[in-house]
Amino acid sequence: MSGTTKKLELLPLRDVVIFPQMIVPLFVGRPKSIAALEAAMNSNQEIFLVAQKQAKVNDPREDDLYRVGTISRMNQTLKLPDGTIRVLVEGVRRARLIDFISTDPHYSVNVEAIAEVEGETAEQRALRRAILQSFESYLDYARKVPKDVLKSLQGISNPGQLADTLVLSLNLKLRERQELLETYDPTARLERLYEIIQREIEILQVEQRIKSRIKKQMDRDPNRQQGQTPPTDGRTQGGPGGPDMEQDEFRNELKELEDQINKKGLTEEARSKALKELKKLRMMSPMSAEATVVRNYLDWMISLPWDETTEDNQDIDEAEKVLEEDHYGLKKPKERILEYLAVRTLVKDMKGPILCFIGPPGVGKTSIAKSISRATGRKFVRLSLGGVRDEAEIRGHRRTYIGALPGKLLQMMKKAGTNNPVMLLDEIDKMSSDFRGDPASALLEALDPEQNNVFNDHYLDVDYDLSKVMFLTTANYIQNIPPALKDRMEVIQLPGYTEEEKVEIARRYLMPKQQKNNGLQDYTVNITEGALRSVIFNYTREAGVRNLERELGTILRKIAVEVLKNSKKKQAKDQEKPININERNLEKYLGVAKFRDDYAGKQPEVGFTNGLAWTEVGGTLLQIEVNFLPGKGHLSLTGKLGDVMKESAQAALSWVRTQSDLMGLSDDFFQKHDIHVHVPEGAVPKDGPSAGVTIATSLVSALTGIPVRNDIAMTGETTLHGRVLPIGGLKEKILAAHRYHIKDIIIPEDNEKDLKDVPKHVMKALVIHPVKRVEEVLDLALVKPWIAEKEPEEDKAPDYVPREKSVPN
Repeated sequence: MSGTTKKLELLPLRDVVIFPQMIVPLFVGRPKSIAALEAAMNSNQEIFLVAQKQAKVNDPREDDLYRVGTISRMNQTLKLPDGTIRVLVEGVRRARLIDFISTDPHYSVNVEAIAEVEGETAEQRALRRAILQSFESYLDYARKVPKDVLKSLQGISNPGQLADTLVLSLNLKLRERQELLETYDPTARLERLYEIIQREIEILQVEQRIKSRIKKQMDRDPNRQQGQTPPTDGRTQGGPGGPDMEQDEFRNELKELEDQINKKGLTEEARSKALKELKKLRMMSPMSAEATVVRNYLDWMISLPWDETTEDNQDIDEAEKVLEEDHYGLKKPKERILEYLAVRTLVKDMKGPILCFIGPPGVGKTSIAKSISRATGRKFVRLSLGGVRDEAEIRGHRRTYIGALPGKLLQMMKKAGTNNPVMLLDEIDKMSSDFRGDPASALLEALDPEQNNVFNDHYLDVDYDLSKVMFLTTANYIQNIPPALKDRMEVIQLPGYTEEEKVEIARRYLMPKQQKNNGLQDYTVNITEGALRSVIFNYTREAGVRNLERELGTILRKIAVEVLKNSKKKQAKDQEKPININERNLEKYLGVAKFRDDYAGKQPEVGFTNGLAWTEVGGTLLQIEVNFLPGKGHLSLTGKLGDVMKESAQAALSWVRTQSDLMGLSDDFFQKHDIHVHVPEGAVPKDGPSAGVTIATSLVSALTGIPVRNDIAMTGETTLHGRVLPIGGLKEKILAAHRYHIKDIIIPEDNEKDLKDVPKHVMKALVIHPVKRVEEVLDLALVKPWIAEKEPEEDKAPDYVPREKSVPN
């Protein structure tokens, strides 16, 4: 009975045994199984299917698999969106597992095919007739098996094929199916099937007798003839507690629903829809599933705020006072809110604006939205969009789905209870899309003032007016917001706080809040300005104040421990001595400083330049190092640089090479030296063109041996001809330089117009140098002239005249 031996990929199956001639779809999701499928598809489309002994085992080993399976052919494969693969397999013949060839990345095995015996003996013919008669009797009891199965079985003359086909119509356990698969002899297989069919008939007969007996008992009980509960306390049919009472309660509920619909300030379309659904509900059984769906729909219609409106606070002075109490700084957002309130007072039916606060974490985007709610006197609701992938989360599910609900927008409206709340859509740049739709596209209608008065949720299927809602959105990274969505919003940048602003925020807001959170509100805790500045510069260095608040909380927790230890038997509140925190004892609470105070370098260095960069969490200092070493003219760029920054480095090098004569370099210098440009903090990705002048300065410094000033930083894109082009994020970059105590900043001349956005007290502390060309940058940044001295040629003007040093602002 043995056949040929061949090498095949093995696919383990859970709770399934595949027989020859059997066609069945399989869903494959385990990595090792997917690898086996892909390997088989790339060869002869054949695979060895074998059942696991325990279905719960996720990563089966050799001992977890049966040794007899089926060689199968893969007819169709389809990769599904969730990563799984649907494959249609057809069993070809039995096979026995000989040995394992490999187990990684998938199982590869040697199998021996089991040949089927052709022909039919007299004994097998008799067995076939007996089995078909028994199976016909089995069908009389097994209602779920279609009668047509018997006709298809009667047309099979091969005993082995008949046995394998018959297994599919019987409700057998995995072990019994595997036992039949391992029975090679068709006669033995038919005998075993005959025993199983007889056993199943006996079980089904017993089940039928039990059901018949119970039905007779119920028929003899007159109280159950109409589906009623037998009376137990003297009540008769139709009395209190009977079906009539249930019907009365249902009718009363429907009457209440109708009254609520009529009293609610629904739109004409919504009222018509609600009454239509109520009419359908009257005709349904109160216990039916469809009645529950309709009732939930009407509950949602009634619970939404259609005409409930809160009165806006029109006192501009009071609103300004609230905004100033809650936040320090943030001039532009506060101005925009006051403008909105002023216009709202003059124009009664003004459509709600959509404001988008863009800025790094911790600058107060979410908290200012709460302050806007308090200043305007409106209800506040917050909807976090981070990680939302399903369009139905925004627009709702259609009622044909089980467990359907309105979208999050209408759920928030119900929570607010008014039709004009302040609704914050938090982290709008963190949404993503997949096969379930694009939630950002679903927001387009809601955030368009020209359309959102007829917002259509899939669940309600009627227009709902969102035009009175004041939508506020927040994001860290404006590039991640789709252009169509960004176009519907008014963007307000929150670039980050200066050191002076952080000191004030810590004094006015963070310290009182943390004292209360840590149980020290009854104590006098004094922290000096020097200590606050040390925490800001040496322990946090961020655009916002979230880490600053965390560090202040750390200090106060340690003080709380000291207070309780020193109180001993006294109550903690009896402590009268004020607690002072200064620069001398700060390390006692926070440990060693996390950041160096000499980040910009203690002295000028050759080939080492301070650049300024913009990140989605604010501006930062970007140091660039360059070194030359003997070689063949290769350029090495390290520090996890993006493509744009690499191109910027190549452009800077090309310009520097054109200046080799001015620097006194030999003609073959660049052919005999390799150049290495490195940007530290290699784990952080860096990209963008604004480091062009910084790279050019480091290159010239390394070539000439002239150090670069350590107290100057720069930003700007450079061209092959040495022009300095404008860049973005200037305000954030200047704030970063101020944060690192750098006094001189070189910027492109075309960016001078952007300096008006920089706080005045920051500008007073800095010297800004606008430049047009890289030569001007080198004159300012290098500690001495970079052009090599040489004898002037007659009748030839110099190519470049060094500029004078810029005058401080």
